[in-house]
Amino acid sequence: MQSPVQHKVKPLLNPQAPLGQESRVDAVFQAVKNHIGFVPDGLRLYSFSPPLLEAFVGNVSYFNSGERISPALMAMIRYLVSTEAECHFCIDMNEGFLTNMGLDLDAVRAARANPDIAPFPAKEKVLLKLAVKAVHDPDSVSEKDMVEARAQGWSDRDIFDAVAQAASNRAFSYVLRTFKVESQGVFSG
Repeated sequence: MQSPVQHKVKPLLNPQAPLGQESRVDAVFQAVKNHIGFVPDGLRLYSFSPPLLEAFVGNVSYFNSGERISPALMAMIRYLVSTEAECHFCIDMNEGFLTNMGLDLDAVRAARANPDIAPFPAKEKVLLKLAVKAVHDPDSVSEKDMVEARAQGWSDRDIFDAVAQAASNRAFSYVLRTFKVESQGVFSG
């Protein structure tokens, strides 16, 4: 399943760093560019608030560190949450990250309809499904879900991190959709 072709929508905001804080924003953007080769337009939106920009990039860096959970699993959590939230920018971005990590594009896309077939080991699928369930229907998460994740070797911190990543991505998706940042290239420069 491919992302539907999106018509070009003009963003509702044109991000600008607050007067006198341009160098602070530029420093964050340079670090991002050095790491992934470009600055995503979704991130550019955060120019308005340097503290939120720094916090957001710090969170992304932690989630992608691989310290506790693999970057590929974190990207897949974001991908499935973005799909449900219908954030085409995030869908495309995470699809690119996943394929650059060596995952098969068709397998990644097939997981949208059924996380059970995600191209991950059973251990990681348990955490993936728990994170997606948490943002889809948080009231349905039960002790049974926790026991199942722990039985696969996930710590409570791992479970928390996966759910926090999913929730953070859901919020980010809604911010982008609200301000019509639906594809890379919506901002000039």
